[in-house]
Amino acid sequence: MKKNKVITADEAIALIRENDVLTTTGFVQSCIPEALHAALEKRFVDTGSPRGLTLIMTAGAGDSKGLGTGRLHHDGLLSRVIAANFGRMPKVAQAAQANLIRGYNLPQGVISQLYRACAAGQPGLFSKVGLKTYVDPRHGGAKVNELTTEDIVKLVEVDGEEWLFYTATKIDVAFIRATSADPSGNLSFEKEALTLDCLAQAMAARNNGGIVIAQVERIVDDGYLLPKDVRVPGILVDCVVVAEPEMHRMNYGVMYDAALAGEIRVPVTGIKRMALNERKIIARRAAFELPPNGVVNLGVGAPEGISSVANEEKITPYITLTTEAGAVGGVLASGSSFGAATNADCIIDQNQMFDFYDGGGLDMTCLGMAECDGAGNVNTSKFGGKLNGCGGFINISQNARSVVFAGTFTAGGLEIAVQDGQVKIVTEGRARKFVTEVQQNTFSGPYAVERSQPVIYVTERCVFQLTKDGLELIEVAPGIDIERDILAHMDFAPIVRNPVPMDARIFRDEPMDLISDLLNLDLKSRVSLDAERNILFINLEGWYCRVKSDMDELRMTIVEACRKAGQRVNAVINHDGFRLNENLYDDYAGMIQYLQANYYATTTRYATSAFLRLKMEEALTKRGVAPHVFERKEEAQAFLGTTEDKKARKMISPAVASAA
Repeated sequence: MKKNKVITADEAIALIRENDVLTTTGFVQSCIPEALHAALEKRFVDTGSPRGLTLIMTAGAGDSKGLGTGRLHHDGLLSRVIAANFGRMPKVAQAAQANLIRGYNLPQGVISQLYRACAAGQPGLFSKVGLKTYVDPRHGGAKVNELTTEDIVKLVEVDGEEWLFYTATKIDVAFIRATSADPSGNLSFEKEALTLDCLAQAMAARNNGGIVIAQVERIVDDGYLLPKDVRVPGILVDCVVVAEPEMHRMNYGVMYDAALAGEIRVPVTGIKRMALNERKIIARRAAFELPPNGVVNLGVGAPEGISSVANEEKITPYITLTTEAGAVGGVLASGSSFGAATNADCIIDQNQMFDFYDGGGLDMTCLGMAECDGAGNVNTSKFGGKLNGCGGFINISQNARSVVFAGTFTAGGLEIAVQDGQVKIVTEGRARKFVTEVQQNTFSGPYAVERSQPVIYVTERCVFQLTKDGLELIEVAPGIDIERDILAHMDFAPIVRNPVPMDARIFRDEPMDLISDLLNLDLKSRVSLDAERNILFINLEGWYCRVKSDMDELRMTIVEACRKAGQRVNAVINHDGFRLNENLYDDYAGMIQYLQANYYATTTRYATSAFLRLKMEEALTKRGVAPHVFERKEEAQAFLGTTEDKKARKMISPAVASAA
């Protein structure tokens, strides 16, 4: 006879012992087993037991005002916390800062993947995530206070490479949440916005001899759930608790939304346009970095606006937005529903999404920034006297193919006005974000440079780029004075070479036609042939080569023009304002090498940016190609006139043409 596993919340919580290791599910405000948290709080307040628990969790799970894991703040209930986010449980964070409990702030993806290690009986996890940040044992080992002394992060070397080894902590109790359960404890998630790590958490507790308590909305009969709909099998579940509706909200702001649950698809054309303020300026400029047909992650805060801008510019079909919580595609939700998506293509488990992220699956991410210093280091985890936590920031920022940090230039009372396409600072923010040294290093600028990771920093008044020499000012908003509005409000002096104006379209309250940039619709107009002089002019001024497919389209456009010429051409390329992602310089040099070998008689290029000239010369020289990168157009054309080799103007052979 099968056991009926349905019991009350109080009966389930009575099974927790002193000093147990407890893990719980939830993401920000979604999918939180509120009834279980409330019952645990009630038992402790009424009886003073269980004491000394260790809490392990990934993302924050609460409203920052006392709900969710915020209920577990009572003195003596917790003795240790291992979490990616402390901001959602401020009283627990305060206890950690006051040295009342031990604590570790690990990357969200690491904790998520550690559940699987626990389930498999493995001692821990090898990962490069966290190297050169505060998580690295050389910089604190993720400990949040002096009371915490045990090392759970170790620096190791494997085949000459540095890795971090994260020690797995065995789990005694798992709180998970689903929609439906049958009496045997089989769980389905049909009305949940996300599945998170429930399966891995349940397996980790079960295989350690612990208990798994599942909160659900309803009980269904045996045999009702189809096998493929069961996301957590009953063999892993010890207790099922049916929650009251108020304790099983989809999130704290939404009782239930069928579109977020993926049960229906809804029209999204009516999304409200953002007002033209500092948030929209930042989102618009960041949107220029979106890779065509790329996979993108957006952080909370200023980056969320990119989703709205993408919808307004009708480019949503050409990018795939994702969340670390497991949503793929659709329109990312914000506010209390952050982490979920309307009309998502797929929902996968959180640990699987971090596998994808850590392996380099993200083409781009846009994340917030609380502090930034001259080396390009960014702090989002501990600032303003508060322990917020890193969340998934470290996993995402270290492994995305390109990174955009987005936020206002100053904080606390900043007010701007946009008039006639010009930005005016009405009231400056009270707090500086660009500081001498970040309070805590959540992102290492030098480590990104070491790995040739493209990184820019977008604000409402200017844009910086990470270089090997530090932060460089590359763009300035119209109406902004560099000395008065930028340098005067920084604690360090950035590199200032040849900053250009930010795109004027950003500051007009009308659509920007961003789709033309994203899909390179104007490439053909940038390539023209002067047949009489046999000169091919390639105007890449202001063009941005984001991903390799952009380069492929440029190469095909140039080859097509050369074939029409019927002979080798003399190419003059304008690289003024041209941007090339840091990890594409070698590929770009390879394209030039190919064109010179097959289509060019002579070639010369010019760029006012000394940094770009240097990078291109390095990449071309590495491939044995004469660089010929000049500062001015006149110099480039003069060089072309003195080196033109008429003998090289021969017809392109059919073999060469077919090879292209």
